[in-house]
Parts: sequence; C-alpha cells; structure tokens
Amino acid sequence: MDELRRLAFVSIGRACGFAGLGILCVMLGLTYDPLVAVRSGGILMTIATLVLLLKARVALTQDVRRTEMWLMLDEGKRPAAAYAQWAGATVLRDAYLWFAQYAAGLSAVLWVTALILSLSQRL
Repeated sequence: MDELRRLAFVSIGRACGFAGLGILCVMLGLTYDPLVAVRSGGILMTIATLVLLLKARVALTQDVRRTEMWLMLDEGKRPAAAYAQWAGATVLRDAYLWFAQYAAGLSAVLWVTALILSLSQRL
C-alpha cells in the first residue's frame, strides 16, 4: 500500500507540476499588467482545483489497471486483483484530494492578491 501511495503521489504530482508550469507561463506572459496576470492565475488555478476534485471522484470508479500509477508499479509488487481495485482507487482519491487542497490554497492566495491589486489601483 505504501508503494501504491508513493507512486500515486509521483504520478499526480508530476501532472500538477506540468499544469503549474503552464499556469506560471501564462502569468509571466501577462506581466505587463499584473492585475490581469494574477486574475488569470487565479482562474486557471481554480480550474485546476476543480479538475483535481473531479478526478478524485472518478478515481473511485475507474479501472486502476489503466492508470499511470499501475504502470509504474513493478509486476512483482502489484497486489491481488480483488484488493488492487479498492487499494488503488483509495490511494488515487487521497492523492488527488491532497493536491486539490494545495491548489485551492494557492488559488485563494492568487484571488486575494488580485483583490489587493484591484483595490490599490483605485486609490
């Protein structure tokens, strides 16, 4: 179970890293207007949070044998078929929710920053 958890976090963390890199590139491309850059980051991070929450919901019903986590797992360490679906789905759901929690926090920081920038431009 620990190996499944580690591989789930590696797999989902890599995907979140690439999504974060894309969001950062959009924000850097919009640095000529900081308010637009931060708002865009907030919108995109909110979308990423919603996608992670949706994936956490779907993880309980999808076939674990078709996930990247399962492909990264050595054949000798794969659990029995009866246990694999429950264990894999639970671990994937937990990992998705963990990353969604941090994405939501980052989204909130971006939205608060956008609010502060918006209020400071009015003064």
